[in-house]
Amino acid sequence: MASDKFSKIGFILSIVGAAIGLGNAWKFPYMVGANGGSAFVLLYLVFAVAVGLSIFFAEMAMGKISNADPVNAFRSLAPKNGKFWGYAGVIMITGVLVASFYTVIIGWVIRYSVLSLGELPQSIAVSGENFGKFISSDISGQILYFSIAFAAYFFILSKGIKGGIERINLWLLPTLFLLLIFMLIYSMQMGGFSQAAEFLLVPDFSKITSEAVFVALGLAFFTMCVGIGAIATYSVSLDDKTNLFTSSLYVVALNIIVSVVIGLIVFTFVFEYGEQPSQGVGLAFISLPTLFAKLGAMGNVLSFTFFTALIFAGLTSAISMVEPLVFYLINEFKIPRLGAIAIVGVCVYCLGTLCALSNITEFKDALTFFGKGFFDVLDYLGSNIMLPLGGIVIAVFVGYAMKRGSLEELFLPYMGRAVFEIWYFLLRFVAPICILAIMIRQILGS
Repeated sequence: MASDKFSKIGFILSIVGAAIGLGNAWKFPYMVGANGGSAFVLLYLVFAVAVGLSIFFAEMAMGKISNADPVNAFRSLAPKNGKFWGYAGVIMITGVLVASFYTVIIGWVIRYSVLSLGELPQSIAVSGENFGKFISSDISGQILYFSIAFAAYFFILSKGIKGGIERINLWLLPTLFLLLIFMLIYSMQMGGFSQAAEFLLVPDFSKITSEAVFVALGLAFFTMCVGIGAIATYSVSLDDKTNLFTSSLYVVALNIIVSVVIGLIVFTFVFEYGEQPSQGVGLAFISLPTLFAKLGAMGNVLSFTFFTALIFAGLTSAISMVEPLVFYLINEFKIPRLGAIAIVGVCVYCLGTLCALSNITEFKDALTFFGKGFFDVLDYLGSNIMLPLGGIVIAVFVGYAMKRGSLEELFLPYMGRAVFEIWYFLLRFVAPICILAIMIRQILGS
């Protein structure tokens, strides 16, 4: 319906919200610092355009031209073998798998936001012990915070595109930006800021190794929210007046800016107190609370602000992961939106509960498969196999199966002929090979 269409700013913020996730708080900054600073950022930008943006435009074309969910987009846009291509819509399941364990992590963030209002841990040892006890023995706490996170974004989904997804992103994303600006300004007053800026922004081309190239390539693909049908699904509800090309560039730019700003904030505190920047998840849940504790009452304010910002980033990402399957159930089976949300919600809640329990000592053995806990199994299956596979399928389908004429009709008014030809070449010959390389490396490296 026209009344349930994204506005231009609503679409941009919703896609940015989908792309900006919890990994921006620790994964992107550390990878940038460990792989050559701004030299790595330049490498990331090249791959973001060549691979991430190529698939992004392909997904957008599928949604906009078909006006359908991912399964029916494949079916209707395929010149032949439409039924066969429809099975490619299984990429929607990736979002449900990722959302299941991702919601558990959002629950952890909510817990830390609440803990920020009280006494923060005074040492790394105490903080590490607290985090370890929580994920390994606090069943009721894990389920409680997981349930709060789950209820929050499924409630938003129940309100639809305009009243739910767009509205929450119109509120949460600007609020996230304001919270980050507040923390950035505060961190600028600290001695560690200059070190953080040098760590993230001064290029060191000697660190650009073959490993760094793969890391940049993988990061460019995973941070664009492609391969699960979210972009295709959101594009169905995109207003016809929206400039597809510039809107997409805004998404890439905002994603980079937010990632770097979070990095500057996080590593200012890390360097200020002589900690190590290469701690991954432990950086947010173990080190940062103890660093905030050193600032007294102001530390509580900053800790609460930081974790609240992460909650917003996590919720907007989680919404985009499950919306494609909800949209498919509504379209394919004519189920009311609330009914479709209930079906997807049961799946996410059951899988997420198993993820949480797989970290609990009493349940760990029963929920271990092939040497991995259920949490790690879903992470591996979703991130290492299904997500790259979804990207390859979309690139091949749009690049080889779809009619070129329909793509030209959609994009030429915004891109022009030269840019279109470059995009089409990248989509057909560069993106699939790069994503296949990511997939093989992820599997062999696990």
